[in-house]
Amino acid sequence: MSESADDKILLKQIGDIAYLVFNNPTRHNAVSLAMWRRVNDYLQTFADNNPAVRVLVLCGAGGKAFVSGADISRFEDERADTAAVTEYNAQTRQVYQLLEALPQPTIAMIDGYCIGGGLNLALACDIRICSEKSSFGLPAARLGLGYPAASLRRLVTTVGPAWAKDIAFTGQRFDARKALAINLVQHVLPAVQLDDFVREYAQAIAANAPLTVRAMKAIVGELLKGEAACDEAYCQQLVDACFDSADYIEGRRAFMEKRTPCFQGK
Repeated sequence: MSESADDKILLKQIGDIAYLVFNNPTRHNAVSLAMWRRVNDYLQTFADNNPAVRVLVLCGAGGKAFVSGADISRFEDERADTAAVTEYNAQTRQVYQLLEALPQPTIAMIDGYCIGGGLNLALACDIRICSEKSSFGLPAARLGLGYPAASLRRLVTTVGPAWAKDIAFTGQRFDARKALAINLVQHVLPAVQLDDFVREYAQAIAANAPLTVRAMKAIVGELLKGEAACDEAYCQQLVDACFDSADYIEGRRAFMEKRTPCFQGK
């Protein structure tokens, strides 16, 4: 039976910050195939249609979960055989790739469960910020699931091979304190402070020169490809574009005039 995701994936914008909300709280924001497709639809049009947006925040509704993984109740319909699994994995893979390719910085605001596909989603974001009550895990080994190399690569890149194996082999959940210790998240806050902290953090990024921020995100992405694959000429073009921008002029003038710069992304 097909499922509608019309009200389960929401996109809202407040100033120059956008929020992509997983709105399935009765199932701890578990994600169905229809929901992944809706996220894909949003992300495919996001960059081109939202030039004023400088930061994208991903979060979960309900205060108990970021994303608790795939909706297991729908496995018989959506992941019953190899063909169905291939389609499901294609949708999730595209979401992660689109997130990594977005020019805007992305923040995973994690409040509660961040499990399986939710952990992969968070790993595809640039920054991860969580509440003290959050918990993390990769239960594939407990379910007998095969796990894609690209998803494991993100985990290995973030926490290193030994911790990635620890998380993958045991399938055990772990808390925010461990997530911070192994560099899975960058900041941990009491739950009551999380929203305000993330908003102020996103605003601090949004106040900076967009061309510079986006250039640095793209350059880090190139560096992660390794020395042989890194396109140094492209990286230099991004650097040159910053120096040739009106924002660079504005930044210099604001510094000399001892005022806050007003960057336009031009």
